[in-house]
Amino acid sequence: MRYRLTCLTPLLVGDGRRLSPIDYMVWKDHVNVLDQRRIFRLLAKGPRLDGYLTQLKRADKLDFASWGGFAQNFADRRIPFEDPASTGYWQRATGDSIQIPTFSSGIAGPYLPGSAIKGVLRTGMMFMGLRENLLSEVAARLEAGRAPRNPAEGPEEHVLGSAGASRMRALAVADSAPVDNSQFKIYMLRVATLESRGGGLTLAWKLSPRGTVDGRRPEESTPWFAEMATPGTVFEGEWQEREFFSRPEVWRSLRWNGPVDRTRVFRAANAYAAELIASQKQYAGWTGLQGVAESLASVENRLNEAGQAPGAACLLSIGWGTGMLAKTPWVKTDTEQYQQVLRQTPLYERPLKSGLPFPKTRRVVFLGNKPATLPGWALLEIA
Repeated sequence: MRYRLTCLTPLLVGDGRRLSPIDYMVWKDHVNVLDQRRIFRLLAKGPRLDGYLTQLKRADKLDFASWGGFAQNFADRRIPFEDPASTGYWQRATGDSIQIPTFSSGIAGPYLPGSAIKGVLRTGMMFMGLRENLLSEVAARLEAGRAPRNPAEGPEEHVLGSAGASRMRALAVADSAPVDNSQFKIYMLRVATLESRGGGLTLAWKLSPRGTVDGRRPEESTPWFAEMATPGTVFEGEWQEREFFSRPEVWRSLRWNGPVDRTRVFRAANAYAAELIASQKQYAGWTGLQGVAESLASVENRLNEAGQAPGAACLLSIGWGTGMLAKTPWVKTDTEQYQQVLRQTPLYERPLKSGLPFPKTRRVVFLGNKPATLPGWALLEIA
């Protein structure tokens, strides 16, 4: 069997690599990724190599007046910006925001790792099996004294089984076939946040490294850039269902409560996606992001269609920019049990004390220079 994953919103599944602003130059509304090996070989033949190496060492960006010809003649790839207006924002941006994360790629080209798909399906299964009493046990462990190295290991094994007897062993997902580089663009994102004002919640946009600007002035906030697959991009790869684990004597010996098949996994993934969409729609209502609300309504329609044929399709929130909610099986972050666990972590203690909904930030993709959608929504189908 084969799977088919269709991007519904801009999607990035990376491998941790980023394009430094000295690895590319922006020319004619395109990010031109430089072939540094060819450049070094060329400059080594003359006196300009030392000057180029000095700029690579000291500069935040390559000087276009001096080295702009490289963008025209020594580019491995030319990735267009989603909107020409993004070029101006890039010119004014500095620091980490112009370190562009790139899509996972191999020798044959960009591809979607199968582990990314299986990871989201695993989170959906955890979502279906996690109960409040399991969270209370985690909180009790954390408060008992020295925190365990992996406090969630117990609930995870309870729901999915130990490593050797994991319920997810019933499925295998291969990496997708490579897709063409023309399926990718450089998208601009900004980080939306909530602020308390006048007794209610209002939208603000984050500045880097700290601070915010009014929600009506997003152009003054820090823009972030990422190479993402465009909506409509399709990734296809091998999908395997191991019938061995469907035998009663096998799943009973593994102490499962029943066989794990595609229908069960997809039903869990769709239930998880429905909870995520409800939470994100609530956030869009608080912030007044109309474009995001309309995008979520469209995604919800695709979820309803997928739910009409159990085991045939499911909706996933996958990859970079999807935020904390898409990485945790417990979406209801306002419950006492969940916040009791988070208070034991210094990273989350201060945001929880603010009294604002948690988490209060979202990465928002701008389309046509307007806040339009959340990244990472995709439809997974099995042929």
